[in-house]
Amino acid sequence: MASLPYIVGNWKMNGTRAILSEARAIDRGAARLPKVQVAIAPPATLLHRTREAVELIGVGGQDCHVKESGAFTGDISAAMLKDAGADFTIVGHSERRTLHGESDEVVRAKAEAALAAGLAVILCVGETEAERDAGNAEAVVGSQLEGSCPQADGASDKLTVAYEPVWAIGTGRVPSVDDVAAMHKAIRAKLVAIYGDAGAAVRILYGGSVKADNAGELLSIPDVGGALVGGASLTAESFLAIVGAAAALDEA
Repeated sequence: MASLPYIVGNWKMNGTRAILSEARAIDRGAARLPKVQVAIAPPATLLHRTREAVELIGVGGQDCHVKESGAFTGDISAAMLKDAGADFTIVGHSERRTLHGESDEVVRAKAEAALAAGLAVILCVGETEAERDAGNAEAVVGSQLEGSCPQADGASDKLTVAYEPVWAIGTGRVPSVDDVAAMHKAIRAKLVAIYGDAGAAVRILYGGSVKADNAGELLSIPDVGGALVGGASLTAESFLAIVGAAAALDEA
């Protein structure tokens, strides 16, 4: 597995130019914590400005279209993200799957388009509360991985998987340590089944109401290689506290 924990902030549909001061502060803070890989995914309107504002941290998109260009009003291609300065893009977030009806097949196509454009990919998977309560959480996530994981040559080299239980995103609820451990173990097994030995090196992030006060516990779970952070990434103070928790694990 990759040696450095990976902490990624997903700003979602938040932020105007004023929030660039937070990006700069995150960048300065990351310089003091070199044993953690840090990145943020601002809204598309700020992607280029964010890339210009920071020096050390990664900058990525929150989604991309499957096509490189065309008559797709309001959409953004992976090539456009790359041109704006993106290093990676998120695909398959539950909000895209649910609110925009994206299937596993669409998510896979987006991931492969991103890889073809030279971007790394953070692929999101996760179950609903009803699916977990029915005992189907691991089966649902396994099916999402089978349907969504890119199949291009060398795809696993630039792939990160983010496990985000849908019912925990933005709710303040977090699965138990045992539940997170079991799911990450299951995801690891599925990645090895899909990619062979290369699947053992794919980083798996946890996402879903990650905050400074629970980050250390979550990041210490086996196979949790980092965190995909939502609301707590919007200010440097709260986000860097999570990055600091990741750094502290290396020193323990």
